[in-house]
Amino acid sequence: MAKTKKKRSFPTAYTVIVIVLICVQALTFFIPSGKYSTLEYDSGSDKFVITEANGKTFKESATQKTLDKYKIKIKVSKFKDGTIYRPAAIPNTYHEIKKPKRGVFGTINQFLTSQVQGVVDSVDIIVFVLILGGVIGVVNATGAMDSGMQRLSEKLKGKQKWLIIIVTSLIALGGTTFGLAEETIAFYPILVPIFLLAGYDTLTAVAAVYLGTAIGSMSSTINPFSTVIASNAAGINFTNGLPMRVLMWCAAVGISIVYTIRYAEKVRKDPKKSLVADQADDDKERFLGDMDMSVKSDFSMRQKLSLIVFALGFIVMIYGVQQLGWYFTEIAVVFLAVTYILIFIAGLTESKFVDSFVNGARDLLGVALTVGLARSVGIVMEKSFVSDTIMHYFSNQISGMNSVLFIIVLFFVYIILGFFIQSSSGLAVLSMPIMAPLADVVGIDRSLIINAYNWGQGIIGLIAPTGLILVSLSMVNIGFDKWLKFVLKLLAMIVVLIIVFLSVGVLIE
Repeated sequence: MAKTKKKRSFPTAYTVIVIVLICVQALTFFIPSGKYSTLEYDSGSDKFVITEANGKTFKESATQKTLDKYKIKIKVSKFKDGTIYRPAAIPNTYHEIKKPKRGVFGTINQFLTSQVQGVVDSVDIIVFVLILGGVIGVVNATGAMDSGMQRLSEKLKGKQKWLIIIVTSLIALGGTTFGLAEETIAFYPILVPIFLLAGYDTLTAVAAVYLGTAIGSMSSTINPFSTVIASNAAGINFTNGLPMRVLMWCAAVGISIVYTIRYAEKVRKDPKKSLVADQADDDKERFLGDMDMSVKSDFSMRQKLSLIVFALGFIVMIYGVQQLGWYFTEIAVVFLAVTYILIFIAGLTESKFVDSFVNGARDLLGVALTVGLARSVGIVMEKSFVSDTIMHYFSNQISGMNSVLFIIVLFFVYIILGFFIQSSSGLAVLSMPIMAPLADVVGIDRSLIINAYNWGQGIIGLIAPTGLILVSLSMVNIGFDKWLKFVLKLLAMIVVLIIVFLSVGVLIE
């Protein structure tokens, strides 16, 4: 009897991150450790704190004269008002430092400790994800989700494409204006069933949401965590180059929407063409349960109130993030408040309510752990002191290039830096004092440096395992290989678009 050959499956999100972690840790043995001296504002003493590569610190007057002395082209007011809140690298101060001793046991310890520390550092996001899962579990237990989906599916007939257009556009608008990113995790449990009822697959839902946040953040116009802080760190106003960024947003988001619709409509007409066709039945069971669309269920006042309260939680979340500067602790508090309100209107018994909340949180536990694990890669980079070395190497390589070649290569440099340094604000403050002056050397406007930074560190987010994509895929149980198969053509198109925009930007000056 012939043996059945086992089908090899692509590694899970956890394994992919661990593989990346091992590779990065191996690289730290070959990349020299080094540091730039940094300058940071201390509001308590109203002084600048200078930290040298050897760890020695001293203070100087928080004046523009001090910044000019260290060739940092940033207004002193930007430090004092909190716009520049991270240590800024001081140009021409890079020094190699002694590589931290590790050995075999030290390496193993770093490998394990970084993962635990990643979870600890991400605890606010993890708590938010678990509370969100609990709330969703309670809403599902009331039957409100099923009844609401039935009503919505009736409205969507013949208008499915608008679901993709509206979701992607709105999220991309949030990404370009106030950096809507990790918060979109909350949207998947709500939107995936809607996309399934519209005849699409789970990959379409991920594409609509994740392309919205990734492309929106990449083509940032006034995002304070990337464009604004990078412009300030480069010594220019964030409105410099704004028209080109608006055009990039329109073009990149438009291409992404058309790309997603073409795939989605192909799947709707023939489900076998779905890249996740092999898990279609499992996806429907997980997100739609035993919902029978042929039988119209009652939509009670309790169910309507439950959905309204749940929806209000998202509205408050978006307002708080955009207007009040909230982060995940505050967002988690909002959904915890929603939980307590639901106690009084859900109509569930005490035991049913608690069980539903716990089971809902359990469903997102894997996602929560993925968030923490992804943070471990950045921790290894920080502890090994190789980020500054990579920055120093690339700045030296590109400084004498032709202006068009310079800006294109810089874009690819930021792709590499964005893979290792996922914090947009951190990368901006670290790199801009080093990279922005190079624009003066090659004779181009510094706003093009901001664009190369934005578009480079943003586009790599489509596929970087160290970013948000694996967390998003974990929400719907889609393998990284299937996402790559879907997105690589779009990635190539956006890269070509960016190269054209950057080249034109240099030539029209």
